Amino acid sequence: MARPSFFGLLLIAPALAMIGALFLYPLGFSLAAAFTEPGGGLSLMHFQKAYELYSTDILFTLFIVVVSTLLTGLFSIAISGILTLGETPWLVAALRALYRWPLFIPFIVAAQCMRTFLAKNGLMNNTFVALGVMEPIQATSFLDWRGIIITFVWKQVPFVTLMLAGAMASIDRATIEAGRTLGASRVRVLIELVLPQVAQTLLVGLVLSFVTMLSVLSVPMMVAGSQPTMLTVDMAFRINSYGDYATANALGVISYAIAGTVAWIYLRHSVKREVQA
Repeated sequence: MARPSFFGLLLIAPALAMIGALFLYPLGFSLAAAFTEPGGGLSLMHFQKAYELYSTDILFTLFIVVVSTLLTGLFSIAISGILTLGETPWLVAALRALYRWPLFIPFIVAAQCMRTFLAKNGLMNNTFVALGVMEPIQATSFLDWRGIIITFVWKQVPFVTLMLAGAMASIDRATIEAGRTLGASRVRVLIELVLPQVAQTLLVGLVLSFVTMLSVLSVPMMVAGSQPTMLTVDMAFRINSYGDYATANALGVISYAIAGTVAWIYLRHSVKREVQA
C-alpha cells in the first residue's frame, strides 16, 4: 500500500508546490508583516494606521459588497424563477440566451464597458435622451458607488443564476404542479415551495460572489476612481505610491477577516442544517 501512496503524492507534488509558493507563503508573509513593527516585535500599529486612514473605506467596502450581494441574490432568484416557472416562451428563451454573457467577460473589461455606458454622455443617457425619456440637461453620471454596484451585480448575477436555475431544474416538478393546481401563483410557488429547496445552493453562490467582489481591484478603480473607495484600491495605493507593504498587509488582513466572517456564517448555517436533517 505504501507504493501507490508514494506515487500519488508524487503526482500531486507540483500542485502542492504551486499552492505553497503562490498562496500559502504570501499569505503567511502578509500576516506576519501586518503584526510586526519595524523593530521586529509584535504590534498593532499598522492596523491603527489603517483604521485612521481608511476606516471610511472599510465601511464603504462593506456597504458596496453587501448591497451588491443582496441585489445579485434578488435578480438571480427572479431570473431563475422565470426560467423554471415561466409560461411565456419567448421571454424564457430570450433570458436563457442572454443571461450567461457576462460570465465570459473579465472584470477589467466589464469596468471599461461601464465607463462608456454609465458616463454622463454615455450610451445609457444618450439612449434615454433619444427615446425622449429625459432632456440632455438632466443626464447625470453614474460613475460612482452606483456604478460599482451596477457592474458587480451585472457581472455576478449570471454566475449565481446558473447555479440556482440548475438546482431549480432538478426539483421534482410534481411539487410545483401541485402548488399551481391548488391555486398558488407562480410568485408564491417560487417563494414558498421552490426557494426553500434550493436555499443551500443560493447561499453558496452568494458567499462566492461576496468574496469575489471583495477582492476585485479593476471595477472600483476604473468605474469610480474617487473617495471613498474600496480596500483593494487602498492596498494598491499604499504599495504603488508609498511602498508601504505593512499597512497594505493590515488592510489585507481586514479583508481576510470580512471574508472569513462570511465563510463562518455559511459553515455555521450548513452545520445547523445538517444537524436538523
